Amino acid sequence: MMRKTTTDLSRDANPPLKGGAEERGGGFLFKPLRLCVILILLIPFSAQSQTAIEIIKKADELTRGASSEGEMTIQIIRPKWTREMKMKTWSLGTEYSLMLITAPAKEKGTVMLKREKEVWNWIPSIERTVKLPPSMMMQSWMGTDLTNDDLVRQSSVVIDYTHEILKDSTIDGRETWKLKLTAKPDAPVVWGHVLVWVDKEHYIQLRTEFFDEDGYLINIFNAYDIKVMDGRTMATRMEMIPVEEPGNKTILITNSINFDTGVKEDYFNTNQMKRMK
Repeated sequence: MMRKTTTDLSRDANPPLKGGAEERGGGFLFKPLRLCVILILLIPFSAQSQTAIEIIKKADELTRGASSEGEMTIQIIRPKWTREMKMKTWSLGTEYSLMLITAPAKEKGTVMLKREKEVWNWIPSIERTVKLPPSMMMQSWMGTDLTNDDLVRQSSVVIDYTHEILKDSTIDGRETWKLKLTAKPDAPVVWGHVLVWVDKEHYIQLRTEFFDEDGYLINIFNAYDIKVMDGRTMATRMEMIPVEEPGNKTILITNSINFDTGVKEDYFNTNQMKRMK
């Protein structure tokens, strides 16, 4: 019996293709082609491998950082009038935040503090520090369409809700995940469920719809003006629109923000509130 040469073995492993493809290099062409097909098939699997809670965590952390310091403008829009406020903000993780109103003169010096589970207001006109009970967290903040809870984020979109991915969608030309957040039975939240559209590229919450316990749409939150601020791509203009009050909305504009500032826990205390100007 004749022993097969290396050339013969190679031919057995790659038999001739019809139409002379082997002579044209077809045997080598199909290997990278198969690799491309495998990679294409893996792309959607990799994108969907993230769970809903992982997506919402990244979206929630985008504008926080380990710590932050920023300046914002808030515009209250009503059918017959508008009002504008400016404020400075500080935060440390999810447990500490501080907000100081710097304009207009009537509200200047008003401070809101969140320290772990407690929320406080400093009212300079009466020189008093007031602790907010849980029952006041869903009340309007300073006459805006935002609640006290919206400002300090006492309820957690990560802890207080269950999460699921509904479907992919597109908002303003950006590919998004559409997520449904359903309130846990014992969670201290007012919303029955929340729909969130998260940008796939930068994890920006482009749209949020808030529903009450009976399933009625109450508020719509939209995000615009995507910019890079201190190395993070984020929305710098947000609008809160109450569905049942046509012509009303509150606009939040981020003028500047710095992340990972190194602010410490002891900065967030009631004595600090009284010293701020």
